[in-house]
Amino acid sequence: MSEAIHNVPRGEVVMVKFGVGQPMRRVEDERLVTGKGKYTDDLSLDGQAYAFMVRSPHAHARILSIDTEDAKNAPGVLAVWTGADAEREGLGIVASPAADMLKNADGTPIFKTTRHLIARDTVRYAGDTVALIVAETLNQARDAADLLVIDYETLPAVADTAGALAADAPVVWPEAGSNLAYDWSFGDEAAVDAALKQATHVTRLKLINNRIVVNAMEPRAALGVYDATRDHYTLYSPSQGVHSMRNFIAQFSLKIPVEKLRVVTEDVGGGFGMKTFVYPEYPLVLFASKKLGRPVKWTGDRSDAFLTDSQGRDHVTEASLALDKDGHILGIQVDTIANLGGYQSQFGPFIPSLAPRNMQVGVYKVPALYNRVRAVYTNTVPVDAYRGAGRPEASYLIERLMDQAGRETGLGAVEIRRRNFIPAGEMPYHGGASLPFDSGDFERNLDDALAKADVAGCEARRAASAKEGKIRGLGLSYYVERTAAGMSDYARIALDGENGMVHVWTGQQTNGQGHETAWTQFLANRLGLDVEKIKVHLGDSDVLPGGAGTGGSKAIYLVTGAIGDASDKLIEKGREIAANELEAAKADIEYRGGEGEPVFAVAGTDRKIDLFAVARLAEGQADVGELSGDGEYNQKGNTFPNGAHVCEVEIDPETGVYKIVRFTAVDDFGHILNPLLVAGQVHGGIVQGLGQAMGEHAIFDNETGQLITGSLMDYWLPRADDVPFFDISYNEIPSTSNALGVKGAGEAGTVGAPAAFINAVIDALRPFGIESIDMPVTSQKLWALINGVRRAAE
Repeated sequence: MSEAIHNVPRGEVVMVKFGVGQPMRRVEDERLVTGKGKYTDDLSLDGQAYAFMVRSPHAHARILSIDTEDAKNAPGVLAVWTGADAEREGLGIVASPAADMLKNADGTPIFKTTRHLIARDTVRYAGDTVALIVAETLNQARDAADLLVIDYETLPAVADTAGALAADAPVVWPEAGSNLAYDWSFGDEAAVDAALKQATHVTRLKLINNRIVVNAMEPRAALGVYDATRDHYTLYSPSQGVHSMRNFIAQFSLKIPVEKLRVVTEDVGGGFGMKTFVYPEYPLVLFASKKLGRPVKWTGDRSDAFLTDSQGRDHVTEASLALDKDGHILGIQVDTIANLGGYQSQFGPFIPSLAPRNMQVGVYKVPALYNRVRAVYTNTVPVDAYRGAGRPEASYLIERLMDQAGRETGLGAVEIRRRNFIPAGEMPYHGGASLPFDSGDFERNLDDALAKADVAGCEARRAASAKEGKIRGLGLSYYVERTAAGMSDYARIALDGENGMVHVWTGQQTNGQGHETAWTQFLANRLGLDVEKIKVHLGDSDVLPGGAGTGGSKAIYLVTGAIGDASDKLIEKGREIAANELEAAKADIEYRGGEGEPVFAVAGTDRKIDLFAVARLAEGQADVGELSGDGEYNQKGNTFPNGAHVCEVEIDPETGVYKIVRFTAVDDFGHILNPLLVAGQVHGGIVQGLGQAMGEHAIFDNETGQLITGSLMDYWLPRADDVPFFDISYNEIPSTSNALGVKGAGEAGTVGAPAAFINAVIDALRPFGIESIDMPVTSQKLWALINGVRRAAE
């Protein structure tokens, strides 16, 4: 069992069964696998109507007119609203608060887009909302959409990321004067220029980080209810945090006080960042409910998700790595063009700039960094956070650079990393452009990964593949990510004395990660309870004053901190009640947990009272009401999950068909509360990272702006047989930034996997002199590259 549990505040009780550090199975799984999960689309209310969003078929066009008369008179139709109607009704916008976090390198404000809930005069991507139809049934609303007569003036479109900066590129926002959203920089440009000039060797790379469609299993949905008697709204929707959604919808979209809106999220079928954000559909169903006096429901389908969910990545980067004669890093220069799409999404501007800041240096000693980011607008779906949110892009950059530099200098992939690792003996580390690590042992993790992957035996396996006409390659990456900090989370614990249950509410929102199990384990450990007596509740903005929401791999330390605070307050309240009942001084009352029968007892005696008996006493006291505690926790310091990934691939050069034959990961997540949960997150993260590297790619036609890969018939996703069994293990090196010593784990796999795979493919292609390849690596791309080399040699 992890020693981390002894580092939390007083009142901690160690349990052997399902305690912290134990591989406890997920408590939510029985509910979910037996079909008892409760997702937004499962919810229907009496009298509800159905909303259908009419989308623009054009990526860039002026809306000259919309004739709604026939649609309004269609069977079952209750209302039709356009952008002009929304303007008359005083509806607001979809906000992008991240736009206020940034300034251009010259200190001027960045250009901010205005995204109305329904497009008013111009559409800026195919899928932009142009009308809202509400009818008695969904099919009636769909049929009415065909009766709308919309006159568009199509405009030239731009979809290419780097091409958006061309002088003759169509301009998405004429008010901005160009497609440049911002020109931001960070670091010491002069120091990096000097490093490049004095370097013995400079490695240069141009990389493309391809665009991704999120493709959560559960589509987005919304059910809006307006209560006229209270002038109050309730929104049911899958989210990654109800409080931020409530705040943004109330403040910017509906322009109402936040206390007039309640947001409820129950089970969520995948989020990956995309379900953090407010989308036009959410405030629109609330508006429609108020106007019609009945609940209004909208559920997106898979085609709608491809066209309207935020997408991820989409960077073009040029980078330089300066080395001295001994292979030590002198400086790193990074110049990125990042695609924001047609509008600034909620945190879109933040993702390629502030989110990965400093992470381009990885786990290495780097004296100087200069990072320039130019974000651009294109006539494509808005881009925002996707699992990792800027950190996978940064890790991919530095790990591709390190491998390339290892080849060019002759040091090799392993040695060049060893020479530049920040040593474990120098932790905590604060130096140069490197991240402010509190802990870590990077060389140990790499050594363990190399041993587990049997790197020493790779040459023999390579020779065996060659006898079969195959080529084999081995690649590695050493990733690090910075998890979120500088925010607060909340928890509430209340005891039901009659039924012997403990109820827990937190400000986080599970999207499938196993949060309910983690909180159950922690509280069982904290109070000395059996896990069967604990029920976790999530996703109601009325219960807690706030919540940080799920994202940034911060949930484990934020919520355990808040639950710890809440449990201390509950115990303190219970001591007072127990003191009165046991006729003792409160100072003499101690809390004893363990063996599933926690009690309050008079110190040094056998006089005691059961925890739930105290709860029943509290319920009978008018001035108390219940035995409960409200907790809050603020995490000031980041944690830095890190680890080594080793990938081995085999390719048939005659067809380009390949397979990943081995994948090894050794991770440092600090102290681990539940190895099963962590393994699930690592497996899922690696597959998502490999998905991007192997085949996922959102492709837009650059002339029309149409999404070519607009369905699962065209958009590749990894299947189980595309990946091998993963060999994963951990070195638990505790973080010093939180009491549990934990580090986030939810996004790590996506950060480390892409570079390991691409480096393995490049290693396999060495016989053909191919030094670089961009994601995604398809069999067709490999066949074309290999045969291009062969034809050139003929």
